[in-house]
This record gives sequence, structure tokens and C-alpha cells, in this order.
Amino acid sequence: MIYNFLPVYKVSYDLVLDIFGAVKDFNREYKYTLGENIKKEAIEMITEIYRANSSFSKKPNIQKARERIEIIRMFFRLAQDLHQVGVKKFVDVNEKVESISKQLAAWEMSQKT
Repeated sequence: MIYNFLPVYKVSYDLVLDIFGAVKDFNREYKYTLGENIKKEAIEMITEIYRANSSFSKKPNIQKARERIEIIRMFFRLAQDLHQVGVKKFVDVNEKVESISKQLAAWEMSQKT
């Protein structure tokens, strides 16, 4: 299967775009610290999804992607608490994070059988 047809990849890609768009509007104080960390985690998360799809043993990469999505969730909440993103953007990002988290959990469960 080609990775860019995976529903989890599509939502992840949209999340990465949202994150990059949001971070560019961060105050300078946070853009190069918290913002860069969020972007790095997002890139690593989508990379793990690609790796999981293209490897025989998918579970380790799925677990890494699940860890990274939770870190993104935590960092983005911090950004919202620091008034770097508005409520609407925070909700949009969190909906995507939740969707990705559920899809990765389901994918991981399917690998156990």
C-alpha cells in the first residue's frame, strides 16, 4: 500500500501543515524553542507512520508515532496556555491529534492478531 493513501497519513499531513502555520505566528520568545520542538515532533511522527507502513514489523514504529503524537498534544496545550494559539486553532489541532491517536491505536491492535 502506498503510504499517502492511508487515512492516518492524510490526517497527519494536515496536522503537520496546521502546526507549521501556527508556529510561524508564535512570539519570537517561543517560536525558536517550543515551536521548533512541536515542528520536530510532528515531522518525526509522520516519518514513523511512513516507516510503519513500509516495514514488515510495524509495531515499533506505530508505538513511536503514538508517543510523538502525545508529545505534540502536550506541547500544543502548553502553546495554548502561553497564549501562542487561539482557541479555534487549538481545537482544530486537538481534533486531528485525537483522530491520529485513535487510528494509531487501532492500527497497533490490528498488528497483535
